Amino acid sequence: MRDALVAAAFELFLERGFEATTVDDIVALAGVGRRSFFRYFPSKEDVVFPDHERCLADMTAFLESVAEDPEPVARVCDAARMVLRMYAENPTFSVQRYRLTKSFPGLRAYELSVVWRYERALAAYLRRRFAGWSDGDLRADVIAAAVVAAHNNALRSWLRSGGEGDAEAAVDHALALVRNSWAPDGGPAGPGEPADEDVVVVITKRRTPLWRVVRELEGGQGPG
Repeated sequence: MRDALVAAAFELFLERGFEATTVDDIVALAGVGRRSFFRYFPSKEDVVFPDHERCLADMTAFLESVAEDPEPVARVCDAARMVLRMYAENPTFSVQRYRLTKSFPGLRAYELSVVWRYERALAAYLRRRFAGWSDGDLRADVIAAAVVAAHNNALRSWLRSGGEGDAEAAVDHALALVRNSWAPDGGPAGPGEPADEDVVVVITKRRTPLWRVVRELEGGQGPG
């Protein structure tokens, strides 16, 4: 019945437009009563995004399933991929919804509220992970916002193309930009900064030529 209501709603939305379609129109085409509609969807807007509640619940459960992950940024990136898989399960429906949402500002505002809930779920996990850090809350919010922005940029590019191409590869590339910007402990990675390099302290006479110091260091001997 739930699927029948979604199918009927989108048939009417595409034919008449979102604003011109009423709940009565939807239930009449689906052959059910109004009570059946509201058993599944609190509002007409919710029928446009029928899977987000389930996906949000699955994401929250995924994040809570491991108390201490050594790479929290990687984990929130994996959580974001769950949203991509939801869209990729039915590319035709996802593209139709994207085009419909672009046509009606009210739906766009509703979609943004859904995106905000995903971002808050990621930030809540990171806040727990960075609890006790002096900038833990700020760090969590910045990383969560970056993950959502990277994911959505790649996802919307795929939707604009009509669902053509490899959405998973595009999202992986976008999320890698975020992940590579942060060290495994959640700190900035520092592009181009070498890790675990030896520090050499040189003691030499003041008048020793620099070329001699370099030559002797390269030869594995300290300057004489």
